[in-house]
Amino acid sequence: MANFHTQTIDYERTYGSMCGIFGISIREDATFSPTALQSAVNDLFRLSESRGKEAAGIALVSGGEIRVFKEAVRASALVRRPEYRGLFREMAGNGVRSRREPLRQPVTVIGHSRLVTTGEQGNRLNNQPVIHRGAVGIHNGIVVNDEALWQANPDLERRGRVDSEVIVGLIRKHLADGLDLIGAVRRTFDEIRGAASIAVVFDDLDAMVLATNTGSLYLGTPPRGDAIVFASEEYILLQLLRRRYLEPLLGACRVVQLRPGHGCVVNLRDLSIESFELIGDPPSSSVLPRAASARRVVDIIPASFNGENGHEARVAPRQAATAPTLFMPRADRLPRIPFEAIERLRRCRKCILPETMPMIAFDSDGVCNYCRHYRPNEVRGVDALREILHPLRRTDGRPDCLVGLSGGRDSTYCLHFVKTELGMNPIAFTYDWGMVTDLARRNISRICGKLGVEHILVSADIEKKRRYIRSNVRAWLKKPDLGIIPLFMAGDKQYFHHANQLKAQIGLPVIILGENMLEKTEFKTGFCGVRSGRPDDPDHVYTLGLKEKIKLATYYGMAYLRNPAYLNASTLDTLWAYACFYVIRRDYLNLYRFIRWEEDTITRTIIDAYDWETATDTDSTWRIGDGTASFYNYIYCMVAGFSENDTFRSNQIREGLLTRAQAIEMARKENEPRWESIQWYLDTIGLGDQFEPIVQRIAEIPRHYAT
Repeated sequence: MANFHTQTIDYERTYGSMCGIFGISIREDATFSPTALQSAVNDLFRLSESRGKEAAGIALVSGGEIRVFKEAVRASALVRRPEYRGLFREMAGNGVRSRREPLRQPVTVIGHSRLVTTGEQGNRLNNQPVIHRGAVGIHNGIVVNDEALWQANPDLERRGRVDSEVIVGLIRKHLADGLDLIGAVRRTFDEIRGAASIAVVFDDLDAMVLATNTGSLYLGTPPRGDAIVFASEEYILLQLLRRRYLEPLLGACRVVQLRPGHGCVVNLRDLSIESFELIGDPPSSSVLPRAASARRVVDIIPASFNGENGHEARVAPRQAATAPTLFMPRADRLPRIPFEAIERLRRCRKCILPETMPMIAFDSDGVCNYCRHYRPNEVRGVDALREILHPLRRTDGRPDCLVGLSGGRDSTYCLHFVKTELGMNPIAFTYDWGMVTDLARRNISRICGKLGVEHILVSADIEKKRRYIRSNVRAWLKKPDLGIIPLFMAGDKQYFHHANQLKAQIGLPVIILGENMLEKTEFKTGFCGVRSGRPDDPDHVYTLGLKEKIKLATYYGMAYLRNPAYLNASTLDTLWAYACFYVIRRDYLNLYRFIRWEEDTITRTIIDAYDWETATDTDSTWRIGDGTASFYNYIYCMVAGFSENDTFRSNQIREGLLTRAQAIEMARKENEPRWESIQWYLDTIGLGDQFEPIVQRIAEIPRHYAT
């Protein structure tokens, strides 16, 4: 597996990521009042907030101005800001005596609810809408080649560090070079790589352009044609249109998807729409009306702005956004895993599990019970999967399945296979609980942009989730217990709840996941004295019987009593995570129950087809999209002498995919501490300044083997 695409992360960069974007345009003869318009925009902000809670912004086009207001707060807080409310109060002029009277002027609003990945959302230049030479735009997605585009276009003036700015800048540049608006947008989408759904307005054109390469844009048009409303998800738009106060204003609004690889130009005077394809022959474009006089772009500075480097004063520093910010000690100052002692451990003669594996027993031939009782994965065949999916397929181009996409290799290949091999029309889904790495997000954007797949990201309250992890890591370090380590990962288990919820909201018949059946890690519950796995449930990687679920809950309950530091703000979230994983029904199809999992095929396919990015601190392609794995595997290896890498490679031996010698060599390399990723993890949860003491503390924990 040579020649992987790798990229050194620039931790000052900011990615647009999978945010919520929306907007509304009304004609001068529409019956919208300032009050009704503000209510509609408020609702769009609140409905979009689940897609990003870390910053929000709005641009309002009215008369001779484009007024922009943005702040590093969640959308529900932004709509309470006096500067935001002032935008709509000022529209009550121009002959309108009451805020409830019709506006009698065309108005366009675009809005953005942002999920931050890297970079600092406290720098308002990184938040959206972005402004570039009179063009004001919003973007949902990630441009993965933005640095190369800035270098290739040195004449573009860069103000912030957000990738979205390059889109708006390129459109403006191509307009200045003589292309019409459609040509400028087409040229821009030809240059960018990754996922992009955009809305852009201009100081010198009475036009708004909407375009998407993933299909994450939906338009609602009322029968009278006096308004247009759009959002990045159909469900958000449908929920808005159910509001009673909008019925007399919009009527029976028709909702249509702007299909992947398509765009449209909305004439802001009469709301006529001209559609176009991003690739192919250019349309016979009509002449767009220019603004009667150039509009003034007014960037409203929030009260929190301190005037220093574009930062907003009320925003607390985010360890989560800027890792690694600290100087990592030299390798010779960091604790060394005693591999010489680990290599002396007794190991299974067939696999590579050591004697420190919970509940392990060796027979007279030196073969462990995990090997003796192992049942090879039965692959049902792709034809069986096609038979199941056949009645669920849609022929009208509408989505027909939800595919889980973490950004890791197995879920990436799953989306590839579902779209290209099975011919389904999926929507991709990601639950971001704060530990999805930037590398994973970029890989998500790569494949969704290339395949033209709509992507929905549900964002937790990331700051809160990271505080929970920080509290539990601190509590664990007081009384280390290998059985409690999964508590660090409890925050991601609501994934299954949100997947079920999205499936119902969108009306999709099936969820398809790419769970690698070789990732069974019995030791995680084994350290609690609980044996995992159920012979009657071969379709799930992680399963427990009722008795084992009760036993596991009891073990955690006793650990909480022994260490009251676990009784913190995260407790209710942890209980909810337990219910999501062990109580609610997990009803989905697993691709790898139907096709054989082959590491080389999967890795080579996604690298060649999508320029899939690998990590800089490991040769492995497993777990590199999971920000937690490097930390907990360091603990397991240091204390117990093995990690997930050993159990994973052992399962490959049992399936005949690796020799024992290959597995030993691979696991030994993979168990080397990934210091860069551990630094990122600790920075992200706000413990970066304690990096060296924490890794030293782990090295001092009594080991399960003799050194």
